[in-house]
Amino acid sequence: MVKASLLGVRLGYHREDYGKLLVLLTTGLLLSVAVAASLAWYIATVGGGHRRGPVRNVVLMISDGFGPASQTLARNYNQYVKDLPEGTQLPLDTILVGSSRTRSSSSFVTDSAAGATAFACILKTYNGAIGVDPSGVPCGTVLEAAKDRGMFTGLVATSRITHATPASFSAHVGSRGDEDDIAVQQIGEYVLGRRVDLMFGGGYCHFLPNTSASSCRSDQKDVIASAKQLGWNVAIDKASFDQIDARKASLPILNLFTPDHMSYNIDRDPAVEPSLTEMSKMALELLERASRKSGKGFFLMIEGSRIDMAAHSNDPATHIQDIFAYNEAINHVKSFVDKHPDTVMISVSDHETGGLSVGNQLGPAYPVYDWYPQQIINVQHSGEFIARELKAYTGPDIQGFVKDTVFGKWLGYANYTSEDVAFLSNTTKLNVDLENYVGTIVSNAAGLGWATHGHSAVDVNLYAYGANADELSGNHENTEIGRFIARHLRLNVDKVTRDLKGWIPGHVATDAHGNFDAKHYHAGPL
Repeated sequence: MVKASLLGVRLGYHREDYGKLLVLLTTGLLLSVAVAASLAWYIATVGGGHRRGPVRNVVLMISDGFGPASQTLARNYNQYVKDLPEGTQLPLDTILVGSSRTRSSSSFVTDSAAGATAFACILKTYNGAIGVDPSGVPCGTVLEAAKDRGMFTGLVATSRITHATPASFSAHVGSRGDEDDIAVQQIGEYVLGRRVDLMFGGGYCHFLPNTSASSCRSDQKDVIASAKQLGWNVAIDKASFDQIDARKASLPILNLFTPDHMSYNIDRDPAVEPSLTEMSKMALELLERASRKSGKGFFLMIEGSRIDMAAHSNDPATHIQDIFAYNEAINHVKSFVDKHPDTVMISVSDHETGGLSVGNQLGPAYPVYDWYPQQIINVQHSGEFIARELKAYTGPDIQGFVKDTVFGKWLGYANYTSEDVAFLSNTTKLNVDLENYVGTIVSNAAGLGWATHGHSAVDVNLYAYGANADELSGNHENTEIGRFIARHLRLNVDKVTRDLKGWIPGHVATDAHGNFDAKHYHAGPL
């Protein structure tokens, strides 16, 4: 009798049974390998949201100006206000795969135009460039190439729809400030014809002639009227949006909700403006239904635009609330991907804004290792809203209004100084200066720091979920994200670039660095 063991079970056998034992051992080994492989497949394809196979749809979500510290801030705050354990994650945390490098061709610190063009055209360009290469020559975008393949396409943003990020996928101008021409191209009045099927967002001022009170155009062109002539279903209110029936609606649809950017989520009136999630949900339903009928897929770009603008103002409470709104939209798109396994969602930022630090040193003394979310909880409105209300105030006691309403009600802040009151009572100051001052008060009280009112060069987080998402693991140039989209949707971006050859877009920037003023994130005077 010879003794042996198999997976911890002792066996006894006679030498003449050696062949049987060998079969038993081999079978056990193969079963172990099969179980391990099945477990690995489950983790990779189901548990981790990464599935192998052909891609029919791509949802590219862009969190403008959102850096790694911003997600940390929002996660910490969420745990604090809801009394959650420290391991609690936000939806984005569950799909982190890597990071993206953001520099443009003209600077280590990119702007949104160059950043979005890197995703859209799969090339680096100068700051301020919209869908053009470093020489100002139009470059084909993944959205245009998707339409070239017969796919359906859409843009959703909480900024003006003519703003840098959505514009970079749907227009070609040398300077991002040429939003009048961007609006015209977006509806299809350019050499390629209409390439967008759906647009939800803000900024209808660039679609109205300058004879309209709500217009910000420099000419009398009525882009809304032109869009209708081209077959667009057009609306500029939420009531029309609420009446859309995805089962019956026909594309193309243009629904804009505000003359300028849509409101920050902290200020948003749900009766007037839909949330980012509501717009994303409707866009997915419309594009999925249309593409199902045609047998082709869709490309949808969704931008949480105003995360960036709150960071420009160093306004942490407003920044957090727009990050929460973006994470909510992420959660909905994840659910869509689960039901449509031939879809991949990518979430990435074009750049970081503000140089946020979750911790701050205000004086020469060694800092306390802490930050104070309670001051964030107290905030009821954005600095933008407060600045606008201060400028509009016509009452007899501006200082009383600042003390009782601004500090007492809207900021919930009692430790203000006479200098604070005097600054905010001076309504001759620019809106942007009032906004920034409010942001500084709240940030200092909360123990948060900012390095700039502009952008920074820090790498940004890269998130992905769905078909072949694991290919985006690691650290990537931002152009590689566009290349991933083109490869999996089998897009010929070079062909679109050739189709654009010889066409001269609106204005080609003469400044290779694409300089522009603070109007890049507001439409009105600052």
